[in-house]
Amino acid sequence: MKHFIILLIGLVSVFCIYAQNPNWQNKDLQTDTVFGISTEKAYSTIINPKKAKSVLVAVIDGGVDTAHEDLKSIIWVNPHEVYNGKDDDHNGYADDVHGWDFIGGPGGDIHYETLELTRLIRKEHAMYDSLPESQIPEQYLKMKKDYDKQLARAKATEDRITKFRDMVDSLVQKIGKENPTREDFQNYQPVNDGEKNVKFMMLNQLQHTPDYSAFKKQMADGIDHFKTLLDYHLSLSYDPRSIVGDDIRDSVQRDYGNDDVTGPDANHGTHVSGIIGAVRDNNIGIKGIADKVEIMAVRVVPDGDERDKDVANGIRYAADNGARVINMSFGKAYSPNKSVVDDAVKYAMSKDVLIVHAAGNDGENLDSSNNFPNRRYIGGGEAGAWIEVGASGEKNDSNLIASFSNYGKTTVDVFAPGVRIYSSTQGNHYEYYSGTSMASPVVAGLAALIREYYPKLTAVQVKDIIMRSVVKVDHPVYVKDGYGKKKLVSFSDVCISGGIVNAYNALQLAKQ
Repeated sequence: MKHFIILLIGLVSVFCIYAQNPNWQNKDLQTDTVFGISTEKAYSTIINPKKAKSVLVAVIDGGVDTAHEDLKSIIWVNPHEVYNGKDDDHNGYADDVHGWDFIGGPGGDIHYETLELTRLIRKEHAMYDSLPESQIPEQYLKMKKDYDKQLARAKATEDRITKFRDMVDSLVQKIGKENPTREDFQNYQPVNDGEKNVKFMMLNQLQHTPDYSAFKKQMADGIDHFKTLLDYHLSLSYDPRSIVGDDIRDSVQRDYGNDDVTGPDANHGTHVSGIIGAVRDNNIGIKGIADKVEIMAVRVVPDGDERDKDVANGIRYAADNGARVINMSFGKAYSPNKSVVDDAVKYAMSKDVLIVHAAGNDGENLDSSNNFPNRRYIGGGEAGAWIEVGASGEKNDSNLIASFSNYGKTTVDVFAPGVRIYSSTQGNHYEYYSGTSMASPVVAGLAALIREYYPKLTAVQVKDIIMRSVVKVDHPVYVKDGYGKKKLVSFSDVCISGGIVNAYNALQLAKQ
């Protein structure tokens, strides 16, 4: 599933907008007082754009808007392919001019999918659900418990937000204004305890989000999110795979998909792409991190959980077609065909590709929790050119680590900005998103920047430079323990490097 996090606050799961600070991820802690990665400092002091060599970055995601105003000039164009219905370069994919879509077929594209957990339960529930518990394998019981918990939580949360929305709507109707202000709520006299509670929460909310219409939209988005969970992600009866037309049982099949790299919803992948390399000097939109990249779009991530087969093929496609860096802002808790993905990762390693992956948004310790794909191979060993990325915020205080971000002393490599990141979205739009999905492309952009100016460095060497050039965090930070409670820990206990990535430091180290 795409690692996009929706921020929920309060007892009624109200959405909150924080102060807008576009481009903060590229700013400098000392100069700008926000904990960015000093990209602008690097460009103004040590980078000579004339010396850069183009680097191809594969964005394996849910789709990329290749026509976006701030991206269209950096979208990869396969030099050996034209739109003519033929496989001109004989790589097995006809008309793959900008990349490939492994979750589409002749009849269209998958938009929504189930979770991997749902697929596992669906596969086995007929076999086990009629048996006494004593005869059911422990692994299945554990998965079923997880599934039932997620289903109950989604139903309860959707119901809670819906009821709160209805109460707010009733209050707004009594106020008599379509777009009431905080003052309007302040002046309203509640007639019962329910209205008194809603008024209190709205007064608090409108301190952060003065525009009621924007707040109302976010609340509607929240309801849609949980409705999607119930209707698709956790539905045992929903299965859209026939759209693709492949043999899902054949985990090594590669000749399927279509050339629609945008798909039905490219917001997430377009946002990721903008963070990596949106054009810096066109006076529109945003500033990406790397100034001379090409973005290859590889679509494998639906709204739901990606399948191991598609992930493996996406990695192989990127490696075969010249990607030097792969960004993967997605993950899931179960991986039934992990060996297929492992083989693809090994293949990418043999091609000197650096893989950057988002650590996930569950607020968990990955030293004791699963998040797939990961660098560890079944049977032992791990990918050397793999960077696992957690999300950090603007302020250098005890809340530096994003409350949603996964962490891990031995599993997460670095942290990078991932809270309220402003970037491109589909249709020439721009939005603020939060998540390790946003932190990962910050690091992928940095890796591409290093490879632009120091093309002789191997993928493993680039990783080493990124790891050794972090800004160390010398104060304790809050994380969640196994029970969801906040606790203070050393930053060296949340990631291997003990710090936040830094472009200025990395490029200084690379030239040595």
